[in-house]
Amino acid sequence: MPSTRDIRRRIRSVKNTAQITKAMQMVAASKMRKAQQAALAGRPYANLMNKVLGTLVAATRDFSHPFLEERDLPTRCVILVSTDKGLCGGLNTNLMREAAKFGPETKFIAAGRKASQFLLRTKRPVVAEFSYKDAPTFGEARAISKFAQDLFLKGEAGQVDIIYTQFISTLNQKPDIRQLLPIGEIKHVTAGVGVKPEVPVPPGAGGGEFLFEPGQEAVLGALLPHSLNFQIYQILLEAKASEHSSRMVAMKNATDNAMQFIKDLTLDYNKLRQAGITKELLEISSAAMAMG
Repeated sequence: MPSTRDIRRRIRSVKNTAQITKAMQMVAASKMRKAQQAALAGRPYANLMNKVLGTLVAATRDFSHPFLEERDLPTRCVILVSTDKGLCGGLNTNLMREAAKFGPETKFIAAGRKASQFLLRTKRPVVAEFSYKDAPTFGEARAISKFAQDLFLKGEAGQVDIIYTQFISTLNQKPDIRQLLPIGEIKHVTAGVGVKPEVPVPPGAGGGEFLFEPGQEAVLGALLPHSLNFQIYQILLEAKASEHSSRMVAMKNATDNAMQFIKDLTLDYNKLRQAGITKELLEISSAAMAMG
């Protein structure tokens, strides 16, 4: 049975741990608010891009582009977007579980240190590794997108998918898989995460008319790569919002568990101390009765 000194030492140790997890919770909460604002700020732009793409699709016929071509190749490329650090609950575990479903012929692009560690540990082919900051930039997303586009255009991958954590709310994030290339039916192009594609509006119908220079096909051809770049940028923002939200919740749960553990240890300490005092009183009483 532990002594009162051992219990005091454990209480002091758990209190120190609770202080650390509380500090990490506050830091994650601060970063979470900024990340959520950044993720939500891109959605109006995505809606407008979807509207422009819908108008172009309705007005452009027999349009062809390399990103629309179906390729009969067994090799797939998957972009795995993870975090750089741990202590964020089951976020990375859920992502790795989805990544493990792909076959051995799949090539991976790792975005985040945890993704690189998982792919190397499971001996899966990694063709590139990228990192991104707490506040992802469009340049970082464009570098990832450009590498994946080059693999597809060179015929080294017949399909490009991306695995990421979709931010739903502070308490709810779920892993999601999205096909980037080939785009398939162009009417389903979506420029952002969590943004529903606009219904294609014919030129001149309701809400005004767009004028495109130098031409509709040229603008559409330029918008498709930009749409892919923006999709990955928005995905990085969503991944960061999910990471900080999950870490804040995990650290809050850890702090609450530590405080409950401290209460239980304090109760054990008081019981042990009371038992010791009672034992000493009984010994004194027994000695007094024996002497009397």
